[in-house]
Amino acid sequence: MVASDEVPTMGVDRYWRCYVSPGFVDRTPVAELAAVWVHEVAHLLRDHHGRAELLPPADRRDRHRVNVAQDCEINDDLIADGLPLPAGRMEPRLFGLPEGQLFEAYLPALPPSPVTHDCGSGAHGQPSDWESGDRAGPAGVGAVEAEALRRHTAEAMRAHARARGALPGGWKRWADEVLEPTVDWRRALAGAVRDAAAWASGAIDYTYRRPSRRSAALRGIVLPSLRRPLPRVAVVIDTSGSMGETEIAAALGEVTGVLREVGVRGNRVTVLACDADVQAVSRVTATGQITLGGGGGTDMRVGIAAALAGPERPSVVVVLTDGLTPWPDETPSCRLVAALVGPSAPAPPPWIETVRVT
Repeated sequence: MVASDEVPTMGVDRYWRCYVSPGFVDRTPVAELAAVWVHEVAHLLRDHHGRAELLPPADRRDRHRVNVAQDCEINDDLIADGLPLPAGRMEPRLFGLPEGQLFEAYLPALPPSPVTHDCGSGAHGQPSDWESGDRAGPAGVGAVEAEALRRHTAEAMRAHARARGALPGGWKRWADEVLEPTVDWRRALAGAVRDAAAWASGAIDYTYRRPSRRSAALRGIVLPSLRRPLPRVAVVIDTSGSMGETEIAAALGEVTGVLREVGVRGNRVTVLACDADVQAVSRVTATGQITLGGGGGTDMRVGIAAALAGPERPSVVVVLTDGLTPWPDETPSCRLVAALVGPSAPAPPPWIETVRVT
C-alpha cells in the first residue's frame, strides 16, 4: 500500500503496489472502500497489464478506453457478488453490451476514450504520473510471485465455491483458466510476431542517402540522417505430408493478419513453401496469393536457409510446422519464430521463440 495525494482514488501499478488517496479513504464508506480495493486487485489477478500489451498499438495508446473495457470485465462480477461499488462505476450495460465477456471483446464496441479513467499500469500497462516506478517506493511483486498469488487465489475461490455455492461467472472462468490453462495461440502468435517485427524495426542506423537537415548549418560538412528500416519478413510453411491444409490455412491467415497490423505488407513479406526442399516462393499481400507445393519429407532448415540467402535478407522468419523437422544448429542472424501446429508437436531448440497452434 502506498499513500499518495496524487492518485484521485485508488490505483495499482504492474508491480502490485496499490496507491491510495488518504482523502478518498476519509470520505468513502468502509464497504465501498473494500469493493474498490477488490476491484483494483482484480486488475492484477486477471493480468490486465500483460493482456493489454498484446493489443494492437492503436488500442494500447488509448489507455482510458482500455481501462474502461477492463472495468466492464471486472465490475459485472463484483456487482453479481453483492459488492457495493461507488456511483459512476463502469458496467457493460452502460454501453449496451452483454455481461460476462473479457475486456478484449468489450474494447471494439466502446467509443474512443469515453471517459478519463486511470487505474494505473497494473490495468492498462502504461505508467501513470502518480506511480513510483520500478525501483522507488516499497518493493513490488515479481512475475514468479505474481503467478503464485494468482494460483493461490484461484484455489481459494474454488474451495469457497465448493463450500458455499457458485462463483460469479467471470471469476469462475478466471479460476479455471489459472488452474487449467488453455493458451490462446492466436494471441500468443500475434504477440511473438509483433514483438519480432518491433525488434527488427528498432535497428536504427545512419544513412547518407538522405543527409541530415542539420547539414545546412555546417558549411562543407554532410551529416547522415537516422534510418529506421521496416522489417522484412519471411514465412516458411511446412508443406510436407504430415501437415493438413486446414491447419496451414488457419495459421497462415493469422500470420498475415498480424503482419498487416504491424505495417509489414506488400513486397516485404515472402512466403516459402517447403517440405524437404523449397517448392515455391511468393511475395504476397494476402493469403490467396500464396503458392503451396510439396507433400514429401520435412526439413525446415532448407526453407530457413533459402529465406536468409535471398537477395533481400529478412529480419524476421516465421516457420509454420508440425515440428517433425530438424532445426538449425545455431541461432541465425534474425528473429526466428516457430508456430507449431498441433498440441503434440515436438519442441524446437530453446533459443527459438515458440507458439503452439491448436
